[in-house]
Amino acid sequence: MASRLGNSKRRLGDDYLSLHDRVIEELRQAILSRRLKPGERLVEGRLAEELGVSRNPVREAIRVLTTEGLVEVTARRGASVLAMTDEEARETIEVRALLEGQNARLAARRRDQDILARIAAVLNKGTEAVTARRFDLLSGLNQQFHHELAAAGRNRVLADLLKRLRERTAMLFAPADPERQARTWEEHAGILRAIIAGDERAAATLAAEHVMRAGADFLSTLHIPEEDPSLDAMPARPSTAAGKPRPRRAAGGRAKK
Repeated sequence: MASRLGNSKRRLGDDYLSLHDRVIEELRQAILSRRLKPGERLVEGRLAEELGVSRNPVREAIRVLTTEGLVEVTARRGASVLAMTDEEARETIEVRALLEGQNARLAARRRDQDILARIAAVLNKGTEAVTARRFDLLSGLNQQFHHELAAAGRNRVLADLLKRLRERTAMLFAPADPERQARTWEEHAGILRAIIAGDERAAATLAAEHVMRAGADFLSTLHIPEEDPSLDAMPARPSTAAGKPRPRRAAGGRAKK
């Protein structure tokens, strides 16, 4: 079976630098890029063999990714890639949009110049990566951008809530389409401009709509009916076909009966 992990010419075990961190990042990217599918079991021995490492760094990576919300561990199945239902994905996107909007409003109100400079630096790197078509760099840069944006709100409780939601929704906001990735960084730039201008309303609206659009893009891959990407979007309602309720389906996975 062809390996879906690691470099085809050099396995991670052949590199002596930060092995544990490299295994964590490789598995993280495999999940975010859907090389490892939602619901797929993570077998330590098989992953260790593909990466050319011992089981210990793989076990540690699974532990870290569990705390990030990308992996779930159950007594029956062991470790597997997190699979959210349609409803769970929709509800989580709605909550994150509301909180990101409030955080951007606070950032525009407080305008911490040091933090804004850090956000601008990450934005420049993201824009340059898009131009150079270095799409492999964008996931990490996107996480940095939203981490600094959360810090700009200068509300530790809100920042902590956003961190947990980012971890829980990481796989929902990892677009593979280059056009969508480019649009993501254009939206980031618009949010930062509004914050620098001190326009609280625009910053809040742009940040919330950014999350809703990214969420709508993800939900569209699950063939969920498209809705208007605004704060009033995605109402809780059952999907129907010929008047009969449709079965719940794990996000990115099979229908649950």
